[in-house]
Amino acid sequence: MIRLTGIPPGAFARAAICMLATIPGPASAQTYPAKPVQLIVPFSAGGDADMAARNLSAAAQDVLGQPVVVVNKAGANGAIGSTAVKNAAPDGYTLLVGRIGSQVLLPALQPKTTPYTSKDFTFIGLLELNPVVCIVHPDSPYKTLGDLTQALKANPGKLNYSHSGPATVQNLAPQLLLSNLGLKPETVVSVPYKGGNEVALAVLSKDVDFACNNLSSMTGILASGKLRALLTTTPERLAQFPDIPTARELGLPQLEAVIGWSGLFGPPGMSPAAVDKWASVLQQIAQDPKWVAGNANFGGIPHVLSPAETEKYVSQGATIYADLVAKAGLQVN
Repeated sequence: MIRLTGIPPGAFARAAICMLATIPGPASAQTYPAKPVQLIVPFSAGGDADMAARNLSAAAQDVLGQPVVVVNKAGANGAIGSTAVKNAAPDGYTLLVGRIGSQVLLPALQPKTTPYTSKDFTFIGLLELNPVVCIVHPDSPYKTLGDLTQALKANPGKLNYSHSGPATVQNLAPQLLLSNLGLKPETVVSVPYKGGNEVALAVLSKDVDFACNNLSSMTGILASGKLRALLTTTPERLAQFPDIPTARELGLPQLEAVIGWSGLFGPPGMSPAAVDKWASVLQQIAQDPKWVAGNANFGGIPHVLSPAETEKYVSQGATIYADLVAKAGLQVN
């Protein structure tokens, strides 16, 4: 046996601990994020959710120090992409840019077939609000909402509107409008399109009589005078378009409940460290002039909330919409 003398007791143990401390740990122990983050958009490219996601990606990757890759997984009114994130690993590398349509309206309108509710995700933060504006073509005989209302009552089943899916604000807003006017859903014909851009173009090309669409899909063509706006669902008039009357001014304050938003969500049980990191990132980009300007470009109003505030906001909205759907008898056709 070899004996070493002159070495204090415990020295070997301390040396072993120091050696272990220098050995790199597994990837899961590294500071998040250690690799690119994937942002799932449950709708097609070019729409409101896609624009919000790409605006977020451009700002966030500089703060995170890792690429943020936007991936479109469209289909089933947002259910396909949302479900993919729900079933993803909760490590923070697969996130969802959800919309009110996919997270709140779809479960409210199709509770038996939607494979999730808003509570099935980790709340990370709200990004921005998207006002809803009801529009007609500039050549339309309907100069005001009153004109449109009279036409709907006088010609049941003759007029039509465009929307981007049954479980979206573009469909809920006209149906809620009809309900508050005392008209039945079959009074007007709904024509589905793939996204918000197509909804606006359908009015622009005179394929439909009117639409209630997210402002983010129409900012440019509204500013150019190629569409005529009848109302906005915001409580106050829009700073960009001060001539558009509010729903409240027109005696329809109930329509204020219809306002779009984009939010960041993760799989259930997501890593608290990743949630905290993203919450910090969102607070930083809220002060980023480029991110703010990016929102303005597509009509979004920055409205960053913390995870707890987001959970409260979305949960309250889910309750409101479930009540609206029940009271108005709204159905997905």
